[in-house]
Amino acid sequence: MTARPELVLASASPRRVELLALVGITPDRIEPADIDETPLKGETPPRLAARLAVGKVGVVAARAPDAVVLAADTVVAVGRRLLEKAADEVEAERFLRLLSGRNHRVLTGVAVAAGGKVRHRVVDTRVTFKVLSDAEVAAYVASGEWRGKAGGYGIQGRAGAFVTRIVGSYPAVMGLPLPETVNLLAGAGWRAP
Repeated sequence: MTARPELVLASASPRRVELLALVGITPDRIEPADIDETPLKGETPPRLAARLAVGKVGVVAARAPDAVVLAADTVVAVGRRLLEKAADEVEAERFLRLLSGRNHRVLTGVAVAAGGKVRHRVVDTRVTFKVLSDAEVAAYVASGEWRGKAGGYGIQGRAGAFVTRIVGSYPAVMGLPLPETVNLLAGAGWRAP
């Protein structure tokens, strides 16, 4: 019986580690990939999510060629407008006001590299926010939960109270689509012990 290859998670996100644990997966190592996440001119949200996930997995796979490497990236979009990670409280408030009472898309790209081959998927989830009051926006911004999150919110925290409808994958909105991740890992020959 051959030894199972090392699984490296190319992300510093504690949410992704938690989500993997839900399906019985514990990465052997966590090695974040630092890449330029600036969208390219004319790049659509799904293409950006795919490019970032594939880019991150490629950087780490080059350093760990014998491992199975997993990476993901999440993009929030209102139409073709991208809402990246809010830079400060002013931008977080602007994002929340834009999302208030509207539908938006959360696109999560996930990629797996193994044996010189990269497999990837993009999961598209539709999320609807209720109309937010000034007090709700102010309280959420003051909470600081928006920091480091695409679109300026995390569905697994206080912002979960803003969601009136979700069509698609809740774990993908948190940062990692679970069925697609498990299938990509299996396709790369890696299975949880």
